[in-house]
Amino acid sequence: MANEKILIVDDEEHIQELIKFNLENNGYESLCASDGLEALKLAKKELPQLILLDVMLPGMDGYDVCKEIRRDSIISNTPIIMITAKGEELDKILGLELGADDYLTKPFSVRELVARVKALLRRTRIQYIADVFKFGNVSIDFQKHEVLKNDQKIDLTLKEFELLEVLIKNKGRVMTRDFLLDKVWGYEYIGETRTVDVHIRYLRKKIEDDDKKPKFIETIRGIGYRFNSGE
Repeated sequence: MANEKILIVDDEEHIQELIKFNLENNGYESLCASDGLEALKLAKKELPQLILLDVMLPGMDGYDVCKEIRRDSIISNTPIIMITAKGEELDKILGLELGADDYLTKPFSVRELVARVKALLRRTRIQYIADVFKFGNVSIDFQKHEVLKNDQKIDLTLKEFELLEVLIKNKGRVMTRDFLLDKVWGYEYIGETRTVDVHIRYLRKKIEDDDKKPKFIETIRGIGYRFNSGE
């Protein structure tokens, strides 16, 4: 699986570069936006695992960006750490009430920022106890590449397994068809979204009790798919 992707939203280029450098040194992939509209566009296109969001942005400020993210069906569950020069308690409360998961005040220690990123990703990441994930009457062993349903082995193709893995590791988040194509098949397949639909259909036949009324792999009309564990 690819490194976790973090979107840095700040209008100060030197701060962007400082955060980007340190995140990438810690094994994360990063991308940058300098204003709110660009941030929303990138978040919907790239589906980052976490967003570092400055409050003081030109045009749409960080509070409004946070509100728009929480309203959007595709990216509403994306973890957000708000970063701002404002240190007043009311400003922090506002950010958290609008849906931010954490808050960091400038000037900040880069080590503290990285520590908070790691902590938030740990809290929001799906936990794989002993590399086995269970939902309904299905269990998946990611180390063995083995899928069982009612304790009987199910034969998945490599691409079916990889597609299911991406969906599960982004549980609860809407995955666009193009995003799934990129992650499982690579850039050369972008635009051939029927490939995803066909594999989803095969997956449902194998893991769902009723593939006509799927419980786990949900279709989000006009967008893509979302995995629900049925909890």
